[in-house]
Amino acid sequence: MTVNNIDVEASIDRVKTLIAEEKDLSPALKSSMEVLLLLVTILANRFGLNSKNSSKPPSADPNRKKEPKSKSTRKPGGQKGRTGSTLQPVAEPDEIKCLQVDRSALPAGKYRDAGFEARQVVDLDISTLITEYRAQILLDQQGKRYVASFPAGVTRPVQYGAGVKAHSVYLSEFQLIPYNRVEDHFLEQMQLPVSAGSIFNFNQDAYNRLELFDQWVRKQLISSRLIHADETGINIGGKRYWLHGASNPEFTHFSPHAKRGTDAMNDVGILPQFTGILCHDHWKPYFKYATRHALCNAHHLRELERVWEQDKQKWAQDMAALLKEINQAVLDAGGHLDGIAAAPYRGRYRTLLEEANRECPGPDENKRNGRRGRLPRSKARNLLERLRDFETDTLRFMDNEVVPFSNNLAENDIRMTKVQQKISGCFRSLDGAKIFCRIRSYLSTCRKQGVSASEGLRLLFEGKSPQFMRPE
Repeated sequence: MTVNNIDVEASIDRVKTLIAEEKDLSPALKSSMEVLLLLVTILANRFGLNSKNSSKPPSADPNRKKEPKSKSTRKPGGQKGRTGSTLQPVAEPDEIKCLQVDRSALPAGKYRDAGFEARQVVDLDISTLITEYRAQILLDQQGKRYVASFPAGVTRPVQYGAGVKAHSVYLSEFQLIPYNRVEDHFLEQMQLPVSAGSIFNFNQDAYNRLELFDQWVRKQLISSRLIHADETGINIGGKRYWLHGASNPEFTHFSPHAKRGTDAMNDVGILPQFTGILCHDHWKPYFKYATRHALCNAHHLRELERVWEQDKQKWAQDMAALLKEINQAVLDAGGHLDGIAAAPYRGRYRTLLEEANRECPGPDENKRNGRRGRLPRSKARNLLERLRDFETDTLRFMDNEVVPFSNNLAENDIRMTKVQQKISGCFRSLDGAKIFCRIRSYLSTCRKQGVSASEGLRLLFEGKSPQFMRPE
């Protein structure tokens, strides 16, 4: 590892050698210097970390620059086979305005009407729709009143309708717009005085209506063949909590919890009952669940990049190239390789790890000096042993068509939670976090099933379930 043209590791090794050779140093001083060297090593390792060789987000990269896109041979604009979205004229416009020719500007002569040339302007007219229900009252001869029934949900003299509620939840929970700005939107665009308290009540109502969905989506994930799992830290009332995500290309479930590990996963209740393939980033608690695992190779590529950049170990660069080559071969083959096609790649994988073992050897067991347990290893060595010991899980994407190359789907699903935290800073309460997670689970699932967020919320407040939840 080099920092400002200084080989930090070589310098540290020289200091360690000098300390070992110095016989007059007291044990206390030696221990103190060893601690200082450890701290220097840790801090130096951080200098070269960025989003490409670690789990740091791109926003944390120093002096981040946008890389120019590689030149493409394709012509600008839509490509062949692409479904366009060009505006098309409608047969029955909402309003027709007839334009007459100014005859005073025409040359003298006789003219006959030859039809018209039409052009349509698609515009937006935001307005409120107020519906008044008048329930008939009948009196019998004894003066007893009989009143017609109001529609379900119409319980007050004046109240907000399903459209207002759906639009409010869409803005606050899907578009992540703060309550005050949602208030401004309703007041300025529709002249509706919707308060922050009402907006919260709409979200609470959506949360309660989605209880059946929450139970349903858990069952769908438990019975599925593959689950992507990930977790991320969230701030609730100034305290550290964790958002746990379980998802696949069809379903999404989020849940907040005070803990990160198995206690939280057991409380969520999805992974303990799941028996399919669990895709994750090699966090150890995940190995207590499921029968088969698939490791995220996007994480491996970032770690291999760090080993090459900071430790200058050639095997890491070769392994990254091999994993990318295998992934491309899998994509070209339509999702997986058969045993004959996969065998050469697996052989190259093992050969490369054997070469890596010579370039990055393990710790010398003869230098234990009385220490028990597992001897410390470098980050490069830990990665090498992980790729060696979990070969099947690392390369499962090569053999099984349902297993992707990475766990990016889980990371993409929980990304909007980080956006919400950047906008609002934190959740004020655990109840607020639960509301957010359940509504986002529903909206994410709707979009995966081809139902827009607006349509999903409209159905929710009308008391209907989306088509994908209805039994066939």
